[in-house]
Amino acid sequence: MSTKIFIQILAATALLTSASTAAAQSCGNDVKYKLPYKNTYVKEIFTAENEFRTKKPETIVPGTFAEARQILPNPVWPGHDKELEMYWRAWEIAVGNIRQVPEGSGFVSPYIDTAYNGNIFMWDSSFILMFARYGDRFFPFQKTLDNFYAKQHPDGFICREIKSDGADCFERYDPTSTGPNLLPWSEIIYYHQYGDIDRLHKIFAPLAGYNKWLKLNHTWQNGTYWSSGWGTGMDNMPRVPEEYNPIFSHGHMTWLDTNLQQILVDNIMLEIGFYIERWQEIEDYEDEVKLLSEHVGKHMWNDSTGFLHDQYRDGSLCPTKGIGAFWALHTPGVLDKERMDRLVAHLENPDEFKRPGMIPSLSHDNAKYRDNGRYWQGGVWPGTNYMVLSGLVKNGYNDLARRIAQNHYNEVLDVYKKTGTFWEYYSPETSDPGFMARDEFIGWTGLAPIAELIEYIFGIRGDYVEKEIVWDMSLLDEHGIERYPFGPDGNIALKVAKRRSADEEPRLTVDSNIPFRLKVLYGKGKEKVVNVVPETKNY
Repeated sequence: MSTKIFIQILAATALLTSASTAAAQSCGNDVKYKLPYKNTYVKEIFTAENEFRTKKPETIVPGTFAEARQILPNPVWPGHDKELEMYWRAWEIAVGNIRQVPEGSGFVSPYIDTAYNGNIFMWDSSFILMFARYGDRFFPFQKTLDNFYAKQHPDGFICREIKSDGADCFERYDPTSTGPNLLPWSEIIYYHQYGDIDRLHKIFAPLAGYNKWLKLNHTWQNGTYWSSGWGTGMDNMPRVPEEYNPIFSHGHMTWLDTNLQQILVDNIMLEIGFYIERWQEIEDYEDEVKLLSEHVGKHMWNDSTGFLHDQYRDGSLCPTKGIGAFWALHTPGVLDKERMDRLVAHLENPDEFKRPGMIPSLSHDNAKYRDNGRYWQGGVWPGTNYMVLSGLVKNGYNDLARRIAQNHYNEVLDVYKKTGTFWEYYSPETSDPGFMARDEFIGWTGLAPIAELIEYIFGIRGDYVEKEIVWDMSLLDEHGIERYPFGPDGNIALKVAKRRSADEEPRLTVDSNIPFRLKVLYGKGKEKVVNVVPETKNY
């Protein structure tokens, strides 16, 4: 063999190897973009384990809405026909938003649409599934997230917005390309409803790979995280210094909500790792939780305002008080009890967050606050409201959570009565849609008529991992729910008779096919615990 032929063979082999590597590292967007960039991917071992990237698309044809009505949880609330109408209308729109996998998209599962522009959003989808999980017996809504995992890049990156044809909307190093990192939160909520350990095994690798990408690419020298207006999902909130673009730039800031979310997610990943016996692979997350918790508590708390703030690069704090600070309700250890009480007190201050419509995304005393909400300049958003409500309950502020939930639920109901539909977000000052809000938005607005009704108006919150349902009862009306899904097979009906006062002991009727512990909270600190057996029984 001549030297020339040998060199030609080597060159051909190199080309084949290069082509093979490029194909293996494709994120499914080559045809869409054909960007003239060199391949800079450093493969991530967790991503290599991600089975969604090689999964074949599946077809799941949902039933009709008439069929769904016989399967979905059925709230019972005599004398409240409009509330029940609103509940079922939200589900009807949600069922109509189910989409099949577009051919050639690289998606792998049918999904619920974000109801915005035809694309799927990491931020929106995470919240949507917090109400849609109740419909799992009708349609596997949680598989919506499988499409984000399927589109994960070789280095672990996942784009925050993906077109229906499968193309990422942003280049991965764009400051607006990804976030918020809430996928693990959505997944753990689903797990605590159904106990699906098999799903935890499947999602661990893509979530760990994405977490690692964020740590490598979205942190400053001190280990804290940065984002952008779009990256946080709170587009136009006034946060960055004036010389920076509020939507597109990281502003050289340490972003408060992003760091609090990362603490939350690290703890969730450690929980998942414990359940599936893989926590040793991510035990360094404990170090990050400690680092971030100490930084936020020491450097992002302003003792004069009693609030948490973004941090500028010179170490000073942004004066803006936004709803993102309340992610601290989900990060134990960041604030002590005294500071947490001071933070929560802002929710009851009429000059800040206690407006006619709660909770405004921006404090009322900010110069950029707008009565019509103008998106994140005061708008009331169902997703962030749900975050605050669940965080308040987690920290024992149950009464405040109920009052805020009732306020928000009533506004959504009032606007539904006037317009016959649901809106992307709402005004903080009047019972009206927010400025330029999209209608028929189910979408995360399904949280109010569905999840808020079940969890905060009725007060029914289940945790299958603990085999316990807490019924935090405040209504005096006869009410309850049928076909409440609990675990892989649990089908439960809970009903309470009308009461004359909050302190009157509830008279319950429970119909269940599985055993569980029912803890009823009522009146002033009263509690009734029932060990439910599989039958229909009065308690």
